[in-house]
Amino acid sequence: MEINNEDRKILEHLEEELWIAETRFDIYRMNELIADDFFEFGRSGRIYQRQDILAIDYQKIDAILPLPEFHVRLLDESTAQVTYDSAVKYDGVIEYAHRSSIWSRTTSGWVLRFHQGTPFQR
Repeated sequence: MEINNEDRKILEHLEEELWIAETRFDIYRMNELIADDFFEFGRSGRIYQRQDILAIDYQKIDAILPLPEFHVRLLDESTAQVTYDSAVKYDGVIEYAHRSSIWSRTTSGWVLRFHQGTPFQR
């Protein structure tokens, strides 16, 4: 099953919204994007629930965009797995992680159901 170019572009844009402070900390936008049953295995090893993600205070995000090694595959007609690498500067140090997200297509658009970040060294 192959993803069409339009959905691929939409999913790439949605993932990038999560790395841009103006959209990432817009509570209304995140309420649209993050599914009620969302959870995350964070890069730190911590487990986050939807309410944890929505409660994070605004902060600068210094991430490399477009997202490196961005790929999408359909798991079924309404479920997509997105993978990419993140490179984010924290206190002057760039930290890398392999990322994986599961998105579900709903009547109102794609929603994020799951995310995982696994650190790696360059």
